[in-house]
Amino acid sequence: MRRNDERRAALIDAAIEVLAEQGARGLTFRAVDGAARVPTGTASNYFANRDDLFTHIGARIYERLQPDEETIVRHLEGAQDREKFTAVMRETVRRVAGFRTGYLALLELRLEATRRPELRAVLTRSVRADVDANVAGHQASGLPGDATSVRLLHMALNWLIVERLTLPEVYSEQEADDLVARAVERLA
Repeated sequence: MRRNDERRAALIDAAIEVLAEQGARGLTFRAVDGAARVPTGTASNYFANRDDLFTHIGARIYERLQPDEETIVRHLEGAQDREKFTAVMRETVRRVAGFRTGYLALLELRLEATRRPELRAVLTRSVRADVDANVAGHQASGLPGDATSVRLLHMALNWLIVERLTLPEVYSEQEADDLVARAVERLA
């Protein structure tokens, strides 16, 4: 397998786009090569098989969904009250929904994980690490609410993101913002 990390990341990012646009059946090495605008056969030089590609996609999506350092610092500034918590949750929903193809690809991966044990293991580790990091960060920040509140918000807001990305007419952006505020209010 080739070791050019930049090229590998570009191929994985192209695979995310293919997976979001064409679903798991459309995710072929040829489709990834085309999306990455590289010669045919390039992706197969970097990934042993589709399972390997799926696993790398799962890890990469979670890398790209993480907030940058500036966002984290901004979340820790000022009063750590319910209003701040609401603002943080709204920003999180917008940031995650802003990576539309990544989130849609993640939904495809979750379905594939029911049939691919290695992918299920990668996604399980990634989701568990994400939830644990959110709980730890929340507790360290001094924001209101406990670990259970964070977990419940994680589940509720993930479904709100699914609605916004797949059926955007169900809730307007304002309705989504209001729902985030009500969820924080009730759970914190």
